[in-house]
Amino acid sequence: MTASYYQGVILAAGHGSRMGPFGDELPKPIAPICNKPLLAYQIEAMRAAGIEDVIIVIGHLGHRIIQAIGDGEAYGVRIKYVEQEKRLGLAHAVGQLENHVNRPFLLMLGDIFFRVNNLDEMFAIARQSKAAAVLAVKEETDEAAIRRNFAVLLNADGSVRRVIEKPRHAPNNLKGCGLYLFDDRIFEAVRRTPRTAMRDEYELTDSIQILIDYEYPVRTANIVEWDINLTFIGDLIRCCVHELRRLGKASIVGEGCTISKTIDLIDTVIGDGAEISGHGRLERCVVLPGTRLDATSDYEDAVITRNGVLQAG
Repeated sequence: MTASYYQGVILAAGHGSRMGPFGDELPKPIAPICNKPLLAYQIEAMRAAGIEDVIIVIGHLGHRIIQAIGDGEAYGVRIKYVEQEKRLGLAHAVGQLENHVNRPFLLMLGDIFFRVNNLDEMFAIARQSKAAAVLAVKEETDEAAIRRNFAVLLNADGSVRRVIEKPRHAPNNLKGCGLYLFDDRIFEAVRRTPRTAMRDEYELTDSIQILIDYEYPVRTANIVEWDINLTFIGDLIRCCVHELRRLGKASIVGEGCTISKTIDLIDTVIGDGAEISGHGRLERCVVLPGTRLDATSDYEDAVITRNGVLQAG
């Protein structure tokens, strides 16, 4: 059994309501990180692991995602789009895939930017333990990050004992990161998953806990080096700055741009076709494609669009 035995699934149906006007114009899964859509990073990671068939679940502004990503040919994969008509949680989205998935699948959440050190380790763990699920985890030093995601508790043998969605208090430093490997037993668990009283949704962590309670093997893979949920404008800026550091670049300027020589760029990404005049400084900024800006003053920690400036925080 090799990695090509698996399918890829990306859940990209969410609405970026907390990103203000940006989320109304552009789905978070195609937010530009160093001038490349977030989904492109995920698809490339899947392809590097040998996955050739990818399903993308779309919803809010789904047509924009299809326009940006296409049929997958540019990434060396085949992409099928499935629409989630009702937003009833991650487990609901996974449940809709039962008729479209015919083998174990690697699942990524389309609004999280990952850097992993060995994706193949998830496949190896699944084979060795015959796991129903393998959860990518990270040893997290920021307790608030665990509270925003989910905590993972282990048994003495390393198997998962419990998963806790958005814990009020982090029980340890092991954070679930929105990257999973499942076989078809997850659909059995999804069918048994109750709707939550607090968020009125079907939580994927509840489905995973059902797998555990039915004594199906659930394991972890500690492979996540860096991750961030794109929730606010500042998160997009952090992703871009992180990638600039990784690439060893102070800034990136896209194709067909016109930038005044008196503009100073620091930790900034300029999208294709942007025009920036004036004499100001752009520091930790993301300028979307086609934007025209007369920078008569300095800009810091901002996403600049054709329609205005969105300040982080």
